[in-house]
Amino acid sequence: MKTTSNSVAFILGFFIFIGLTALGFQLAKAAIEFKQLERSVTVKGLAEKEVAADVVIWPIQFISADNDLQALYKSIDENTNKIKAFLNDNGIASNDITVSPPSIIDKSAQQWSSGDGAEFRYSATQTVTVYSEHVAQVRSVMSELSALGKQGIVLMSDSYEAQTEYIYTQLNDIKPEMIEEATRNAREAATKFAEDSDSVLGKIRRASQGQFSINARDKNNPHIMKVRVVSTVEYYLSD
Repeated sequence: MKTTSNSVAFILGFFIFIGLTALGFQLAKAAIEFKQLERSVTVKGLAEKEVAADVVIWPIQFISADNDLQALYKSIDENTNKIKAFLNDNGIASNDITVSPPSIIDKSAQQWSSGDGAEFRYSATQTVTVYSEHVAQVRSVMSELSALGKQGIVLMSDSYEAQTEYIYTQLNDIKPEMIEEATRNAREAATKFAEDSDSVLGKIRRASQGQFSINARDKNNPHIMKVRVVSTVEYYLSD
């Protein structure tokens, strides 16, 4: 009876040993494979595209001055009407034109004013804004702006508020192809890295899409926009 118990214990111990050995082998193999999966390369893919702005915001700003407040408001209204007529005559619809309230400064009321020396007590700044989807047409009218100066209107072109703004609103239409291009460029860079390191490029481990940026191509052609996106992609590497 004792011999039988010893045999059973020996057989049981043998199988436990075999099982633990196999388990250790599998764990070691899994650890090696996991270590291999940890090998990766992170690359960036760039995609750029030039597009034409499809909206233009054109502020036309002018100044008026007078010693009589009522006369000043009359001058503002007259100049505003001249600008609107000029725009209409050049094919810009009235619906695309807005007029902001004038900004009036009373120089005698300024704390820093000495009360003399200024030729006019009151000065006003007025802005007439064109918001249009007809970019080419508006740009052609811009070149004729000197006609307003010949009518006695003092235009301001160097102030921040008078800067023309161009907008591109169709970003969602080009996003998919640009993301695809950026990812493709990233994979080309990763493939070259893998070849140089005698590795095989695997699947994507993780990827992140950068923010899209839209800026003027250059200062002389602000209506031509450059759309840019950078995607960051991490690939697995193996021997």
